[in-house]
Amino acid sequence: MKRSLSCLTLSLLLCGTAFAGELENAHAAFAKKDFATAIKLYTKLANAGNPEAQAHLAQMVWYGEAGVPDETRARELFTKAAAKGNKVAIASLDVMKQRTERRADIDYWIKGYDGADLKSGEFRCPAPRIPSMSKVNDEIDRVSASVTAWQNCYNKFVTNLNAASPLSKRIPADIAKLMSKDETEASHAHLERVRENLAEEAKVSSKLILADFAAWRSATEAYVAEHNAMVKGAGASSDSIRTKTR
Repeated sequence: MKRSLSCLTLSLLLCGTAFAGELENAHAAFAKKDFATAIKLYTKLANAGNPEAQAHLAQMVWYGEAGVPDETRARELFTKAAAKGNKVAIASLDVMKQRTERRADIDYWIKGYDGADLKSGEFRCPAPRIPSMSKVNDEIDRVSASVTAWQNCYNKFVTNLNAASPLSKRIPADIAKLMSKDETEASHAHLERVRENLAEEAKVSSKLILADFAAWRSATEAYVAEHNAMVKGAGASSDSIRTKTR
């Protein structure tokens, strides 16, 4: 009886040693990004009930390193490992719970954010009213001042947009840590499109405003020159008349 018990004990020890060796091999394969080997080893150990292997396999399934991301399968594996006290699995289940609770916040940064805050407040630069031509000094001064104010605002907008880029920096840390790999990539792509659209919109608007301003200035300068010439001509005629009268 004692001999049988000793053999059983030895068998369990050898089994544990074998599992430990396979787990190390799985970790090594994962570190080398040999995901096919890692999945095979983790799956074997997970099916045998190893909680550490279950947790690692769940992470690979969750992040898509085992193929297409499968959150349901990952949750099942995490739950099994957590039931045996695996801390990684317990923490991961908590993250999954938070992902459910904060789904709207996650989706906002993937497809909802439109950059409105980057073109509002002090960075809102409405186009100045520019007439086709101005004939009085007050209006000339007003148009010049309004264009200068717009240009200062535009420069501040561009500086702020550049400082805010990449816009992925605006994702709150507590939301970013809840995103899967695919969600992170999707949010970064969406935010880059938002940045490009803001930049292009501002560029097009500025070209139109500067074109209108250039046309206004050209027409106004031409009018002022013509008006001054007329005044000068009228003054010369008046002097001539006074000279003849004398």
